[in-house]
Amino acid sequence: MRRKYTVAQAEACGYNRRATVTKQFQAIIFDMDGVVVDSEPLHERAFREVLEEIGYARSHGIDFAAYYGKSDLVVWRDFIARHRPPQSLAELLARKEEKFAALLQRVEPIFKGLPELLEKLSPGYPLALASGSRHPTIDAVLDLRGLRRFFRAVVSSEDVEHGKPAPDIFLRAAELLAIPPNVCCVIEDSAAGVEAGLAAGMTVIAITNSLPIEKLARATKVVRTYGEIESLLLPSSALRAPSPPRRGRGTG
Repeated sequence: MRRKYTVAQAEACGYNRRATVTKQFQAIIFDMDGVVVDSEPLHERAFREVLEEIGYARSHGIDFAAYYGKSDLVVWRDFIARHRPPQSLAELLARKEEKFAALLQRVEPIFKGLPELLEKLSPGYPLALASGSRHPTIDAVLDLRGLRRFFRAVVSSEDVEHGKPAPDIFLRAAELLAIPPNVCCVIEDSAAGVEAGLAAGMTVIAITNSLPIEKLARATKVVRTYGEIESLLLPSSALRAPSPPRRGRGTG
């Protein structure tokens, strides 16, 4: 069942716009595209290959950068509204996902330092993945280098009523982890993701993998490297809140 959340619900959970990364966290929620994998160029290439096949190589009118942090569903719905192609939404989604999965297997674009960060965080924090991608794409990424083992909960935009910048996806991840939103920290790379995390009442660390600092200025903290994230979240064991008992891994 897809879940729907309101900003009022997020605020009731303790949203504090002035929160700092020195607070104690009980869970870390990662975005996927642009945080776990350097996938935005591959997504764009997969879209362009499909568009070329259906005759819109030069006339699609899509500004791909404007869709960073948003789902394939949003891109294709906008394209269909503009051009009315004969292909169905389901067909376009499937064709793009197939091409992306093939590219992903060839390139394996996991960000340098990301697996090591997950290894260090996972013993002390329950980790979740909250992605605007659909489950087939998420599964393809998590199959790379055993990444799936780090995440106790996985949520797709398919699982909630509204995608980013609405808070739904992060609130659902917190719900699956059984952790209050106001003690969750989000790792994001897009402006839409930053807004979603803030609206969920969470602290947001933004990394400049996809956008410059000024585009991410609303985040609680903006960093350039995974080493900086490690320093913020693991300054010492004394600064970390106790992790709750391990639960069965939820999947959205």
